[in-house]
Amino acid sequence: MSGTRWLLIETFGGGEPTVIGLGSAPRKFVPLSQMFRQRETLSAIRGALATTLARLGPVDTVGEDGRRRTVTVPLLITPERMHAVLLWSGPVEEEIPPRDPVGAWYFNLSTSKSTRSDELLDLYGVAPENRAREHAIASVFTRVITNSDESDALAKVVRSAPGTEHQAVWTVRRDDGALRAAHFSCRILEERSAAGETEVFFRGVTHDIGDATEVSAAPPPVILEHRVLDAAAAEGDYRAIVDLRTLRLLRWMGPAMPDIAWQSLAGEPEPEIHPEDLATAKTMSRDLAQSRTSGVLRLRTLDGGWRAVRARAVLMALDQYTTAALVTVRDPDAVD
Repeated sequence: MSGTRWLLIETFGGGEPTVIGLGSAPRKFVPLSQMFRQRETLSAIRGALATTLARLGPVDTVGEDGRRRTVTVPLLITPERMHAVLLWSGPVEEEIPPRDPVGAWYFNLSTSKSTRSDELLDLYGVAPENRAREHAIASVFTRVITNSDESDALAKVVRSAPGTEHQAVWTVRRDDGALRAAHFSCRILEERSAAGETEVFFRGVTHDIGDATEVSAAPPPVILEHRVLDAAAAEGDYRAIVDLRTLRLLRWMGPAMPDIAWQSLAGEPEPEIHPEDLATAKTMSRDLAQSRTSGVLRLRTLDGGWRAVRARAVLMALDQYTTAALVTVRDPDAVD
């Protein structure tokens, strides 16, 4: 292995740590033993990694023979939980190269909330005054430009099967307008909370691998499928992909409906269907197996009230085994 590049090693949980980045080149969960063939080097790397995992802090060591230096930088999602380690190992006389921006995140699939590390917010170019670390999973899609694997990724969110992994290159739109190619790696894990409750998490790392206009794997600013959907939208229509099982929003396709609470930001009401309309929503979801469905539902608004909308739903396939609802909402008295 070249000593001039940083390794990005995931430590989400669910198995032995694996390599997901070599410099700015993505890697597919490669075991350490395949990256380091020399026994002494592999032992030094594993030792530095174990020390980093134990102390949740950086390591800077030199081997007993004084020839090789190993440096680690942990990537924490909370003070008690590490998602990855950036690791460099090379001759002591070699200058350590700059590191790519990398950030940690997780989706709590039991609550549909997403949490981001400060490093991920740095990667996004978010100003200090706008740093909301927690938000709805659906908010992720307001910043990223997805690739052709989007349906597969959404299907994995819907199924929420522990052990499932996903990797892809999507484009991140930074707050300064720059488009960056971002490689993300993640794994679904079932965990027990301090209260003894079982929750399911999608834990991951996002790695900035360069300017999106220069990375061939990065998706274009607008993919064809989204252009077709935008062209088919009528004025006043807002479209969303919804999980049929939980009735939770997976993402908006295009702009979000104004004044509706959906982002789960601090100080805002939680997204909610009016309790008296839940039976209608569940019937619509159940009947989609036979035909398109529609109904009037009241949704929670940003001011804490309720807004009635007419919802029209069609069944959509995310993959061969997983479906969701493509829901179009508009004012109930709007003219078609």
